Amino acid sequence: MAMTLRLTEQQDATLTRLAQDQGISKQEAVTRAIDEFLERRLHKGDVKKAIAEVLKEHGDLLDELSRT
Repeated sequence: MAMTLRLTEQQDATLTRLAQDQGISKQEAVTRAIDEFLERRLHKGDVKKAIAEVLKEHGDLLDELSRT
């Protein structure tokens, strides 16, 4: 799917430098950045769910341990 991405001069310069450093196109650099961002967001959601489960299952014990 095609799209237009409008960047400031500074963003474009940074993207150009990043792509050159990695030996990839700016297109590939943007695609990788989006993929990494989405992966981090999904990971954060998974971590939040895991923490909620631990708190639900062991919340009383954790409260008790925090008072000692």
